[in-house]
Amino acid sequence: MAKLEIYAGKEALKTLQIEGFKSHLFSHFLGASGGPKWFSHYALDTYLIAEFFHDRKVPLHFIGSSAGAFRASCFVRNNPVEALENLARIYSQTCYAKGADAKQISQQTRDLINELFGEYGAQEIIDNPMYQAHFVVAKCQGLGGSERKWLQATGMLLSYAKNRFGRQHINRNFERFIFQPEHSRLEVSDPFHIPTQSLSLHSKNIKEALLASASIPLVMEGIQDIPGAPKGIYRDGGLIDYHFDLNLHNQGLMLYPHYDAKPRAGWFDKSLARTPHPAHYDKTVMLCPSADFIASLPYGKIPDRNDFSKMTDEARIPYWQEVMKMTSGLAEELDDLIQTQDISRIKPLVLS
Repeated sequence: MAKLEIYAGKEALKTLQIEGFKSHLFSHFLGASGGPKWFSHYALDTYLIAEFFHDRKVPLHFIGSSAGAFRASCFVRNNPVEALENLARIYSQTCYAKGADAKQISQQTRDLINELFGEYGAQEIIDNPMYQAHFVVAKCQGLGGSERKWLQATGMLLSYAKNRFGRQHINRNFERFIFQPEHSRLEVSDPFHIPTQSLSLHSKNIKEALLASASIPLVMEGIQDIPGAPKGIYRDGGLIDYHFDLNLHNQGLMLYPHYDAKPRAGWFDKSLARTPHPAHYDKTVMLCPSADFIASLPYGKIPDRNDFSKMTDEARIPYWQEVMKMTSGLAEELDDLIQTQDISRIKPLVLS
């Protein structure tokens, strides 16, 4: 049973066939939203940052929304493996009181960030010249920016309805903000004309920006007036960029460990058949758990946020931790491919 599936866009596959699966070919690393779904490829992250991307000579851009932003914050730490282990431990062991409201959930997430960063984490992220973290955040306009639940829900429903007619129709509901190190040279463009700005990470906004990137509508509080950013309410970056549909001006290839080989652009696209534009994935290599591997997991599925409400903590925590242990098989298969350079195991990425 193959545990890992690898897909490559047209240009990426051609490059790998000529050059081999080599770390210097990759200049960008993408991280999707999805909360604990990330646990389904946890060991891949550890392998990639500890082995594959070890001792870089040129910068590597980690770009993430929500859970992807939290992972990015770990990748660029002085000890990234320890940071990833801490993130997995703290988040998997998080327990919410029955009926916890948005304020309580937001506070627990703040506590998680404080524990994860410790005394020096924020500065390590800001200063790292080689491994650069980029947090994607959505600034909400109109009703979506309200903290009154019924108004906020109405705003999200209207955005969902507009999005069904085309992604470009939500460009008045949201603005994309990418918080990044001052020395980053990341460039993106959005063919759907969603307003996009890049802002510098600094000690006064890094925790707020990361928290905002994961602030799920109706579940958590929005983040008001992030320092250094325009005034307003900021929420989960996955609203716009759940799995991404952007033109990233790559100098090289994009590596994208993911739990789903069929990406959806934004949060409002989850129930739609519409897929991202294939050209935006031409240079992308996706690493995904196979269907057989997922079927072999406890409960036959990958972890998801609904586990918090549908399972007891006594059942959920060991389940999530067992899934993470099992993903070591994915890392072993990737290492085998890299050692043998058997590019024939890589499949064309088809978005349809």
